[in-house]
Amino acid sequence: MKKINLSMLPVEKPSSYPRPFDEPCSAQTLQRLARSAGLTQFGVNVTTIEAGGWSSQRHCHSHEDEFVWVLEGELILVTDTGEETLLPGDCAAFRSGDPDGHHLVNKSARAARVLEIGTTSPQDRCTYPDIDLIADAGGVHPHYTP
Repeated sequence: MKKINLSMLPVEKPSSYPRPFDEPCSAQTLQRLARSAGLTQFGVNVTTIEAGGWSSQRHCHSHEDEFVWVLEGELILVTDTGEETLLPGDCAAFRSGDPDGHHLVNKSARAARVLEIGTTSPQDRCTYPDIDLIADAGGVHPHYTP
């Protein structure tokens, strides 16, 4: 059978940021739909971001595209150009190599759910401009600009 039963998928708390950067991202959980079906070339997650929580630290990818679609609730998309409100049915896309960092923040009083879709690449380098970190195949480490 090919149908994915969401009620049977584990719920994960995905934050792996070092302290104190993990704290705003700890108010979220996700279910890995694509991985549960054995897909390896892209990821699909349903993520729940509780009131006051963040999807991640603001970031951009060198070799991975990302797409988000709000299923429930209200989220604020934060980028270099400012903040935009995303409501159910709203989508946003982020091209690989675009240096405009992004993340979602739940400033509302209730949980929000978002469908996240992204490609996977072993060459990807994820840059976190607000906290001076980089994540690559070797893990998360401080980024020092010469």
